Formats: sequence, C-alpha cells, structure tokens
Amino acid sequence: MGDQIARADDFEKKAEKKLSGWGIFGSKFEDAADLFDKAANSYKLAKSWDRAGATYVKLANCHLKLDSKHEAAQAYVDAAHCYKKTSTSEAISCLVQSVEMFCDIGRISMAARYNKEIAELYESEANIEKSIEFYEKAADFFQGEEVTTSANQCKQKVAQFAAQLEQYPKAIEIYEEIARHSLSNNLLKYGVKGHLLNAGICHLCKGDVVAITNALEKYQDLDPTFSGTREYRLLADLASAIDEEDITKFTDVVKEFDSMTQLDSWKTTLLLRVKEKLKAKELEEDDLT
Repeated sequence: MGDQIARADDFEKKAEKKLSGWGIFGSKFEDAADLFDKAANSYKLAKSWDRAGATYVKLANCHLKLDSKHEAAQAYVDAAHCYKKTSTSEAISCLVQSVEMFCDIGRISMAARYNKEIAELYESEANIEKSIEFYEKAADFFQGEEVTTSANQCKQKVAQFAAQLEQYPKAIEIYEEIARHSLSNNLLKYGVKGHLLNAGICHLCKGDVVAITNALEKYQDLDPTFSGTREYRLLADLASAIDEEDITKFTDVVKEFDSMTQLDSWKTTLLLRVKEKLKAKELEEDDLT
C-alpha cells in the first residue's frame, strides 16, 4: 500500500511539473494527463479514495484543455466512483459535471445513465425530493433515446417516492401512463396489473370512494383482463370496506391477499395510512355520538 502511495505521489508531482513547465501547448497537457491517470490508478490500488478522486478531477481538467470532452466526462465519472467510497456529495458533484459534458457532446444515453446514478445516491442519503428530480431527468433522457425499460424503471421510482410524499395524483398519473404503454408491448404486458394496483392504492390513500370506483371502471376499459385478477378484487374489496367504514373487513381483505401474494413495504405503508384514516374517522364519529 505504501509503495502504491509513493508511486502515485511521484506520478502526480511529475504531472504538476509538466503543467508548470514550458512545452508545446497540447503536448504538455497530454503528458500531464497520462501521468495523472497513472497517479489516480495507483491511489486506487492503495484504496486512497479521496486522493484518487481529486487526481481524476485534475485529469478531467487536462482533457478539457485539450478539448476532449468525452475523456473529461469519463474522468469525472471515475472521480465520482472513487468519491462514492468517502463522500456522497463529492460523488454527486462530479457526476453532475459529467452529465453536462455528455449532454454537450450528444451522448444522451450516458447522461441518462449518470442522472440515474445521481438519483440513486440521493436516494441512499434519503433525500427523496432531489432523488425524484434526477430520476425524472433520467427518465426523460432514456425516453428520448427510446430505452423504454430504463425509462419505466426511473418513472416507477418517481411514482413510488411521490406517493411516499403524499403526492398521490402525480403517482397515479405515472402508474397509469406506464400501464397504458405496457399494454402494447408483449414483454411488458405482464406487469400491467401491478402498475394498476399501485395506482389504485394511491387512489385509496386519497380516500375518495367515487374516484376509486371510477378508476376501477377505467382500468377495466383499459385492460379487460384486469377485472379477473386478484389485484382488481383487492382494490374493489378495499374500496367497499372504506365505503362501509369497516376496519375489520379492510384488515381481513389485506391479510387474505398478503397470505397468497406478499405485499412489499411500499404497499404496506400506504395501506396502513388508509387504515389509520379509517380509524380516525371511526373515532371521530364515536366522539360525536
């Protein structure tokens, strides 16, 4: 390890010397870039992540002097992947730089990929608002490049987080849109009932029984096979329980579905919100009597 640090230091000093010395404009930056690259690799081997990240940023600056934006963008990505080990904010900063450069040179699919990575980093920090922002950017870019599966993955993340933040109309719109587009794709068709279930649960969270009933009718028109699914039955029975203000029925319906198809934590959290609202309503009515 110590050997690698010593080698890296040596390469970095030589690179700095190249930059401060005389020489043909282009060649000194090319020579320095080569040395910074070697230095960064040695820092990586020594697991000195901060210094590796900082050196990759210097490498990116050399590439920018040479007007090599693609190489500069890639160096920022390499810097980000080093900083990920020590500083999420530094990693995000480097990825934002790389996305701007990939956009400048028309590499939209690369920009989409790294916008998604930024979103994931914000997600890991539980910064849901910023995560939504970058998942939306990634989805737009993937959609523009017709990478539908990746676009849908990002949109589902946006919908998931929007619902967590109680932005139910936004989540519903996204899930319904994905369901609509998936119906015309044989590979994606199987997932339609799941998207409609998610949209339906968001409707339940809004607590408007008429809107839920209308949504279920709309979903049957959209996909005639939906009314024969357990997902449809779950939504219809829960809507009925809400209408009747019957907490026991609501709980039993959820338990029965969960015993055959385990509900994930997102659905469980939202359904608990609905149940709590029902409870609150029941207590309110008890107080009035």
